[in-house]
Amino acid sequence: MTLDDLRAFVAVCEAHSLSAVARDLGCTQSAVSQRVKRLEREAGIALLERRPRGVAPTQAGRILCSAATGSLAELDLALRRLADLRRGDGGTLRITTGATTVRHFMSAAVVAFRARHPHVDLEFQTENSGRRCFEAVADGTAELAWITIGPPVRGIEQHPVLELPWVLAVRSDDPLAGRDHIEPAELAGGLSGIRHIRLPENSVSRMRLDGHLGRGRPETGEGPAAAPASSTSVADWDTAILLAELGVGHAVVPDLPGWRGAGHPSLRLIPIPGLPPLAAGWAVRQWAALSPVAVEFAETVNGSLGVGGAGTAAGPGAASGTAAGANARARARRLSDVEADVPACAPTCAGASEEHDRGPVRARV
Repeated sequence: MTLDDLRAFVAVCEAHSLSAVARDLGCTQSAVSQRVKRLEREAGIALLERRPRGVAPTQAGRILCSAATGSLAELDLALRRLADLRRGDGGTLRITTGATTVRHFMSAAVVAFRARHPHVDLEFQTENSGRRCFEAVADGTAELAWITIGPPVRGIEQHPVLELPWVLAVRSDDPLAGRDHIEPAELAGGLSGIRHIRLPENSVSRMRLDGHLGRGRPETGEGPAAAPASSTSVADWDTAILLAELGVGHAVVPDLPGWRGAGHPSLRLIPIPGLPPLAAGWAVRQWAALSPVAVEFAETVNGSLGVGGAGTAAGPGAASGTAAGANARARARRLSDVEADVPACAPTCAGASEEHDRGPVRARV
């Protein structure tokens, strides 16, 4: 039994004529008859009976025709949708992200992608924890996740795209605002007058930062209490930078595109060149199994950031490049180059709260 046999049989039941169906299909009446006979042999019962004028389905034929009609219509619809997906003319692409990801990393790419694929539904799912980002990718509710790269996660591929250098965010009238850079040792030693705005304790960025600054390392016997005292904590990078701009404190954060320039005259971002940058990129189940539109969207994002471009694989072995623009301040990097001293915690959706087990973290001032 083949789909073509079923289609021919349904057509015969509707037309009550073998010859009419043969003309429509551009074949012989004998060929149509053979298709019906194959179905009858497999069903073990007659499906058509001859009438003075043409043919008509038997009781068994009506049962099969009724079942096949709806199924074939649904199958044809599914095949058309698959063709649309293959050509990038339709379907839905779901991307799970942090709250600020689209603004900082994807805005230009979304506009460019939408211009090329106006009929593809883009669905951005904002998550407030890394664990839920991975759950969305793992259970298929999202094809792509933009994350802070971290330790390996079973069943998930991570593909670094950017390196984000660390900066110290301060208000423009702060005594530190005139510095051209800050040394990690100054931050670790409690630079005079600095008031730290804490990132979430269990986040990748917080744990990486503490690791680089020598705080809370098991071999030293130090715990979280070794970190500088602070009365301010936040759930995401944007909030930390905003509070620093307001003069509430000082924030050690990744240098995010969009926070420099005339739009933020009261903000200074001081480079911390001694800190290894933070990697961000894509998480997927299997790059090779992504839909064509998902691959193109990821490549469009990479291209807009100056890493690769349309038609360049963003998966394993992708060519590295230099991020365009001073705002991005990011370099492409292969997964094998990510530091081996990453703390053992799950990666996060870049721009999300980065809290893994306790859900959303609220800003506290």
